[in-house]
Amino acid sequence: MTFRSVPLRLLTLLLIVTVAGSGCARFGKMFKDKDADEGAPVEELYAKGHRSMTNGNWSGAEATYKRLVAQYPYGPHTEQALIETAYAQYKAGKHEDAVSSIDRFIRTYPTHRNIAYLYYLRGLANSNRDTVFLQKVWRLDPSRRDLATPTQAYNDFSIVVERYPNSRYAAEARNRMAALRDTFARHELETALYYLRRTAWVAAANRAKYLLDTYPQSAYQDDAIATMALAYDKLGNQTLAGDAKTLLQQTSPNHPYFGGNWPDYPSNWRKLNPFAGEKSALDND
Repeated sequence: MTFRSVPLRLLTLLLIVTVAGSGCARFGKMFKDKDADEGAPVEELYAKGHRSMTNGNWSGAEATYKRLVAQYPYGPHTEQALIETAYAQYKAGKHEDAVSSIDRFIRTYPTHRNIAYLYYLRGLANSNRDTVFLQKVWRLDPSRRDLATPTQAYNDFSIVVERYPNSRYAAEARNRMAALRDTFARHELETALYYLRRTAWVAAANRAKYLLDTYPQSAYQDDAIATMALAYDKLGNQTLAGDAKTLLQQTSPNHPYFGGNWPDYPSNWRKLNPFAGEKSALDND
């Protein structure tokens, strides 16, 4: 019998049977894989999750550890699985989930031996909580975004430093606090420069002074002094302007302010160009 002689109805039936059979096999495999961990010993589940973590399979590790916790809600393996779950979520970029997992752990085990690590990990997650793909691609300045979650991250790191100063995470937490302080200081300076460009001289000077008072020794202290010098000069207050210039001469004698080309505001064309990326008056490129 040739292919042309096979009735159309029979071909349709054969096609339906073939597709249904492959679909059943696929679903059967899926359910088999899903149930493979059901009833497995806690040690076996933990080892499987650890292998996934080692291989960078964060979603697989999260799923395995959640199955472990569901089947064995108590015990040392469970506590460690909860910690590893939060870490896997953080590595997978699921920062909201990571923070939620950490919060639940801290509420349940407030005196756990690894509690300092949990606060440190929460700081890492909060530091990246608002980071999205486009921000990474276009390298958008975090200081020009909402600072709510970076502030939470700063508080998390400060807990590590203040409550657990002898922990292995204290030094790195301190470094990250310093970096966040610079982010906060830059945010204040960006605001001051915004006021400068709009000839709001008093607001610019006040914002720069606030930066110096709140974030002393930040990476942007010299720019804040230059902002004050420029603002006071525009206001006609030569005494305060002179004081600011003298201080800037002492701290940063090569500051571009003295060359008359600071701040370097982006052109109007650049702001209208969607492909130009974000540029601040503080950028040198």
